Amino acid sequence: MAEPFSSTNTEPPAVEVVGLGKNYGPVKALDSVNLSIAQGGYTVLLGPSGGGKTTLLRLLGGFIRPTAGKILLHGRDVSGLPPNQRPTTMVFQSYALFPHMNVEKNVGYGLKIQKKTKTDIAASVERILSLVGLEGYNKRMPHELSGGQQQRVQLARSLVLERDILLLDEPLAALDAKLRKDMCIELKRIQEKIGITFVHVTHNQEEAMTIADRIAIIADGKIVEEGSPREIYERPQRKFTAAFVGENNLIEGKVINVNGDGLTMDAGFAELAAITKKQASVGSEIAISIRSELIRILDGNDGQAEGVQKIPATYLEEVYLGLTTMHLVRLPNGVEVAVRRISDDDADFGGTAGQEIIVGWNREDAGVHTD
Repeated sequence: MAEPFSSTNTEPPAVEVVGLGKNYGPVKALDSVNLSIAQGGYTVLLGPSGGGKTTLLRLLGGFIRPTAGKILLHGRDVSGLPPNQRPTTMVFQSYALFPHMNVEKNVGYGLKIQKKTKTDIAASVERILSLVGLEGYNKRMPHELSGGQQQRVQLARSLVLERDILLLDEPLAALDAKLRKDMCIELKRIQEKIGITFVHVTHNQEEAMTIADRIAIIADGKIVEEGSPREIYERPQRKFTAAFVGENNLIEGKVINVNGDGLTMDAGFAELAAITKKQASVGSEIAISIRSELIRILDGNDGQAEGVQKIPATYLEEVYLGLTTMHLVRLPNGVEVAVRRISDDDADFGGTAGQEIIVGWNREDAGVHTD
């Protein structure tokens, strides 16, 4: 396998795209994207279907040509090179295994095309099968494998080529929920062990949070926001990110007062205060986001606490989700918001549909979004 990359400041990024665009006739699948991915990390391209994630991945792999911009891999411009001349290999959504070949022949096929010796192929295949947890499966045929095992074979087939950058296009989409979680952990373990760069496309947020060192949110052909999983989930900067990631409740309104790091927003039914370092002027349109687990249904004591934003609401219904229970409430402007509570702490709450309640949150927990 390739040696793991060290993370010094002198080496170029594993992946850098500059002004990258891809048009299909009048449709802009990718619109002037700039992105830099450090060597040796696990980056996830996350976003809704049709947002441009797979287009970007296929551009990196050389399967399609860009309309504009350039692609640099380890500092080298590869924009016009075919896939076999790039330091990349790709794991596709479909397993695409040769049905007439057993596991070891499927995994070693690329090495055979490279005219490696049988001895070298056998040694490489054995090492990679051990890495992906398929020791002893050499002679199994694809139809004798589970979905997770077939996905491991495809992963092994890519890793055995010893390229520096692995591109993964929705690799876990066909797996059930339990197996998907298991494979997420396995992929992260493999990436950390071999130390090469993984670039992974998914629309599944839990999958992204589990495996990523960095997440890039992509929508409408553009990079919306980048950050660590914790930054993206807990401190989204853009309104789109807040709406897409996690379970954020968005309340829109107009700024009516700015005082240092604090501002007040007129939401139409109430004046809401928030703390932010973002620049917002009186009269500008903004949105406040509050994660569902940070909203509380207040009792008398909570309502008196300092720094708590309180607003009236109408209770709608509860949805039991196992570990947590979600309570749906309606604000005076008709917007429905979710309040999530730990189910064990929720047993004594007896809300009924139509009940008038007070909900609230700590003002410092609210995110402010100006765009």
